Amino acid sequence: MRKTRIWLAFLFAALLASATPYILAQDAAAGKIHGHAVDPVGAPIANTKVEVSTDGKTAKYTFQTDANGDYKGDGVAPGTYVVTLFNTEGKPIDQFPNIKVTAGTDTAQDFDLGRPEYVAKMTPEQRKQLEEVKSKNAEANKENAVIKNLNGDLAKARQDNKDKNYADAESIMTKDTTAKPDASVLWVELGVAQKGLKKYDDSITSLKKAVDLETAGKKNPDVLAAANDALGESLAMTGKYPEAAAAYDAAATADPKNASMHYSNETIIMSRTGQMDATVAAADKAIAADPNKPIPYYLKGQALINKASVDPKTNKIVGPPGCEEAYQKYLELDPNGPFAADAKNVIAEMGSTVQSSYKAKKK
Repeated sequence: MRKTRIWLAFLFAALLASATPYILAQDAAAGKIHGHAVDPVGAPIANTKVEVSTDGKTAKYTFQTDANGDYKGDGVAPGTYVVTLFNTEGKPIDQFPNIKVTAGTDTAQDFDLGRPEYVAKMTPEQRKQLEEVKSKNAEANKENAVIKNLNGDLAKARQDNKDKNYADAESIMTKDTTAKPDASVLWVELGVAQKGLKKYDDSITSLKKAVDLETAGKKNPDVLAAANDALGESLAMTGKYPEAAAAYDAAATADPKNASMHYSNETIIMSRTGQMDATVAAADKAIAADPNKPIPYYLKGQALINKASVDPKTNKIVGPPGCEEAYQKYLELDPNGPFAADAKNVIAEMGSTVQSSYKAKKK
């Protein structure tokens, strides 16, 4: 966090009153001067001028501080100078007399407006304001340090979840959600870890916390989508199927560009939990979002085949409407896919043949 700047322009007259002019001792060879300027709270004093003069008034040399508060200049004739720092409004804010520059030497002269003798010349009210700013900056720095540590933990927890080291991720995120309970992303990773450990009720609690925090706050679509997608799975694994479908819908709404992925995840989970009607409904949503993904077609066909009957005359399977079409579409999109053999067998048992005109499309 950038530190608050305090400019004390009305002190300048008092601070500069003791400046004493000095006369240069001219020499043919030149010297250099450089330094660093910071305000009373330690922030760089950037893009201001530094004047080198013999009387504290008329500049003989002028240099500029950069974005970091640094200045430097060469070609300075040897002698004794008054070096003055100005603010961006062109007013002098600090000054040092009796600064000697010698030939072939780079003289250092810093401006630290937080040094005790500078602060001592402030009024009691100014010192009070300075202490308040320093206190706020200290709190901000402490908070930044905490956030930095939390970001490191978050990165580790995400990798742990990816590597299925769910216990490690849960341990880290439990600690961090206690330290910073208002950070929704921490609750997401905790919920994902708990889901991986099959602690579904705990996962639901954590993921709902993430959703509530994000809904009440910045409404980051990526966080909302991730939380709702994981929440959908945990809800389904505890038998809360309508709530699970609503969570997947919320994930797709928050992240429409990846709606097909969220609905495909819903299709997989509903299929895994044996919810055939819910599987078909989820597959239809996934297909509507992206008709070129093969898996939703296969899972739709697999769900529908459970409602098939057998023709007593032919002993052929009679699939419900849309069943064969789903299998055929899967083979069209992924003729050599992992479920191709099963899809072909089902189609053959229906007394149909695989449509040979199908060609695999790029995924």
